Amino acid sequence: MDSAVINVEYEQPAPGADDAGGSAACTTRQAWARVPPEPSATERAALKERVRRLLRERDAVMVSHYYVHPDLQDLAEETGGLVSDSLEMARFGRDHPAGTLVVSGVRFMGETAKILSPQKRVLMPDLEANCSLDLGCPVDAFGAFCDQHPDRTVVVYANTSAAVKARADWMVTSSCALDVVRALDAQGHKILWGPDRHLGDYIRRETGADMLSWQGACIVHDEFKAVELALLKEAHPGAKVLVHPEAAADVIALADAVGSTSGILNAARRMEATEFIVATDTGLLHKLRMLNPGKTFIEAPTAGNGATCKSCAHCPWMAMNGLADVARVLETGAGEIQVDPALGLRARVPIDRMLAFTAGLRNGQPPGSLVAGIGAA
Repeated sequence: MDSAVINVEYEQPAPGADDAGGSAACTTRQAWARVPPEPSATERAALKERVRRLLRERDAVMVSHYYVHPDLQDLAEETGGLVSDSLEMARFGRDHPAGTLVVSGVRFMGETAKILSPQKRVLMPDLEANCSLDLGCPVDAFGAFCDQHPDRTVVVYANTSAAVKARADWMVTSSCALDVVRALDAQGHKILWGPDRHLGDYIRRETGADMLSWQGACIVHDEFKAVELALLKEAHPGAKVLVHPEAAADVIALADAVGSTSGILNAARRMEATEFIVATDTGLLHKLRMLNPGKTFIEAPTAGNGATCKSCAHCPWMAMNGLADVARVLETGAGEIQVDPALGLRARVPIDRMLAFTAGLRNGQPPGSLVAGIGAA
């Protein structure tokens, strides 16, 4: 059975185009994704056993994102690996003693693992698994945008290429972005943000920071519709709404809790409600249901009745990760992530700043002391 190949539209800002709000305008580009066939129960069991054996033989560990197939989440945890968000994936890959990391996710996650662990071999099930935010933020155009505003501290989301990270002062994930930007703002920094416009707008509203934003978007979170979400809330009046901050402002306005994937998981455990509407990639529902067996989780709507959508709340590139390809790359060494060493050294600076910042917060250090003297201010 062959893989299904689908076309994917994503937005890419036009270089040098600024509107009155100081943000670059977007055009629409085309990419593609290849979704592997679902294995039978017998094939699944055989593939899992094959991967377990290869992980032992290759001194390898699996690192899987919450949005990939449940098989890859379960197998990572069963074999001593990790299932988490991009921040914890970065930490885990750096600190784990294994010589090979198998990163199930999208390309920027593999690049980040390689940047933090240049001495390790980093494999991905499919090197073509990309991200609309990464694709929509080419380094030449983003670099020119930064050059136009040299007085601003450049803060980029994790969902970017190694080259874009190398152009930044800070890298953040959705779980630490508010804390980093709030600390920078308190120190007088003006922010140049990229690439997700919705997350940037959310950070600006929450922190009051002076932010100039690149205008990319996640094709999954950009599809959630506030009108349909409000109707779904009416049909489930006791349900709490959990929203990822990559969603649009009118969707976020309907939320009972806004957070990263880890933030959504924590909110679902903490809240006393037994029914939740979830506005993020449907891949997270697997972990939500595992951790909360007495609770019900409903997918937030991405379009009205009869309408089509680009993603239907599941990233087509995350869906490219499959068990058969994990086994293949472990056996053959194919799918290895390469990052130019010089580029990797520059890209590591903003990543290490984020990791040091979040570690300092956990240890009770004041946020201002963790950003002093870093950036354009």
